[in-house]
Amino acid sequence: MVDRPGSVRPGGRTARTRAAVMQAVVGELIDNGYAGTTVEQVAARAGIAKTTIYRRWGGVDGLLADLMAEHAAQEIPVPDEGNLDADLRALARGVITSLRDPAIRAAFASMIAAAVQNPSAREVLSRFLAARTAKMTVIIGRAALRGELPPGTDDAAVIRTVTALIYYRLFITGEQPSQDIADSAAATAAAAARIGLLPADATVTS
Repeated sequence: MVDRPGSVRPGGRTARTRAAVMQAVVGELIDNGYAGTTVEQVAARAGIAKTTIYRRWGGVDGLLADLMAEHAAQEIPVPDEGNLDADLRALARGVITSLRDPAIRAAFASMIAAAVQNPSAREVLSRFLAARTAKMTVIIGRAALRGELPPGTDDAAVIRTVTALIYYRLFITGEQPSQDIADSAAATAAAAARIGLLPADATVTS
């Protein structure tokens, strides 16, 4: 397994350097957005030499990949509440909880904005979302086995519907994270799946 950028020798000075760099990346994204974030500015904010960043992360895209990996490591438990509605509601609330941190939410918003026009940012974000989605599809598989969903339901499409509805309201319309947003997204996705609107050939993006 290949270590992700910046993960060499966890602990001690390396861990402190990485923590300072990740904090600096978030700060730069909040202040300047993806387009305005540079290795030089991150290095200055973190108080390290820019050569350290180039050596360990390669550049801004490596920094962003590590930041998203760090966010992904903040695990959202896979719910197992015994029925589809409760599972999706727990999942959605977990997503909302993970985005209550204003700094992480602002950084994530910058990544979404950058992904619209920048292929590198889009690839980093897509990998992050795909990994999160793949982990949660077990929820839909269990629901199908219980007979709660029609045959041929696209597991990933149901999960993507939940997160897409949340991301739209947080990052497009600018609403604050709330339990109501989570519960609405979960209920909408569950209803759509139950009536067959999310079959395996459906195209749902997030």
